[in-house]
Amino acid sequence: MSDPTHLSLAEARDALKSRQLSAVELAQAHIDAISKSRALNCFITETPEVALTQAQESDARIARGDARPLEGLPLGIKDLYCSKGVRTTAGSRILDDFTPTYESTVSANLLRDGAAMLGKLNLDEFAMGSSNETSAFGPVVSPWRRAADPDAKIVPGGSSGGSSSAVAARLCLGATATDTGGSIRQPAAFTGTVGVKPTYGRCSRWGIVAFASSLDQAGPITRTVRDAAIMLRSMAGHDPKDTTSVDAPVPDYEAAVGASVKGRRIGVPKEYRLDGMSAEIAALWDRGAAWLKDAGAEIVEISLPHTRYALPTYYIIAPAEASSNLARYDGVRYGCREQGRDVSEMYEKTRAAGFGPEVRRRIMIGTYVLSAGYYDAYYVRAQKVRSLIKRDFDEAFASGVDAVLTPATPSTAFAQGEKGSADPVEMYLNDVFTVTVNMAGLPGVAVPGGLAANGLPLGLQLIGKAFDEETLFSLAAAIERAAPKIELPQPWWREG
Repeated sequence: MSDPTHLSLAEARDALKSRQLSAVELAQAHIDAISKSRALNCFITETPEVALTQAQESDARIARGDARPLEGLPLGIKDLYCSKGVRTTAGSRILDDFTPTYESTVSANLLRDGAAMLGKLNLDEFAMGSSNETSAFGPVVSPWRRAADPDAKIVPGGSSGGSSSAVAARLCLGATATDTGGSIRQPAAFTGTVGVKPTYGRCSRWGIVAFASSLDQAGPITRTVRDAAIMLRSMAGHDPKDTTSVDAPVPDYEAAVGASVKGRRIGVPKEYRLDGMSAEIAALWDRGAAWLKDAGAEIVEISLPHTRYALPTYYIIAPAEASSNLARYDGVRYGCREQGRDVSEMYEKTRAAGFGPEVRRRIMIGTYVLSAGYYDAYYVRAQKVRSLIKRDFDEAFASGVDAVLTPATPSTAFAQGEKGSADPVEMYLNDVFTVTVNMAGLPGVAVPGGLAANGLPLGLQLIGKAFDEETLFSLAAAIERAAPKIELPQPWWREG
């Protein structure tokens, strides 16, 4: 086999089962690819020895006919997931030397099913960002380039930029990610990969460093829809350690890939046609609707009237929850500690040194909207608007719509430094199509739709009913079959 890194996760699984390839060979091929691709800065911590040890165990299991669902498949783990005995940083200096004594439930599920861990993937600090430029360990670079400006370093999206870039560059077969306001779907759209944000409660949050607890959800980024279905089945499941985890059966998502979409009703929300939307994004959206119609689905216009309030509502609720969750990082029990004359000064110096500018900004916003004088005016009102946003979706689905089709992002990926340096709101606008899904607790998937004129990927988003990821997988697979196939240019980032 010439280059095992060019296999999809499903193809690698089948090659291992048929003994065309060993798990050690597969792991070593990805380890070699990672070592030659450090220009992308995808990994904060590489764990080649761990991956090879796990691969050796997988080869032994396969030899005795005891293979598990993900046996021998090398994955990357976003560095927001706690890994037992492996440094876990959340992309922040305040957790620079934190080594958990426990494994997150989702990553434990993947290891239980036979996956091998290649390392911990870079991310925006505490998952706060849309470009992976806020990491304390440096920005991640996308393997994609703009046709007219090949020297520009393109962002891979955020916060799961390390995950999306690594998957796109074939450094791992798939990767875990998290989505608070679009941090799986936006980076997937930017890199031509598939990203699934499951229903809130479908995957356990236990052992994942919290950003905004009512919004955070784990999910996979992969190169194909089938691969995402395979990963999600292992990631999902009830966890008694997480009170928001839902005790519901986990379907065989892979069986839904390729299922007929004939008769499905797909809603196209008129409110998502924003003023100033690029003609290219609008055309992509129309093509996506046409692909689903050709596959037998019915396209209907729907209204989600409170969409216009989604972004400001999100940027009240998310920072408020972040300010509460990040209060635990004070230099007392773990992480970095700066010395002070008393405990108050130690707190202040530790947090000032440990948190980056974007995290400090969001903590300050969150503290402000939760303060006594502004709690009712901002936070309580935002929660009421959140209920209205969820009601919009409930009414659309009650009318007979099976899923909603929208663009995933308002533009293609941009270069490092092009957005947000002077006006952070410009960066926040990247989440305009994705935040509603988190506030309503619904599942969403980003699937590639082709390339833009500048040579960068474009993505479509499908939004489904709660705990109906199966329908999304069938619809996403229909788009995947119809959309132009995209291929990365030559691996300019490879060393040697």
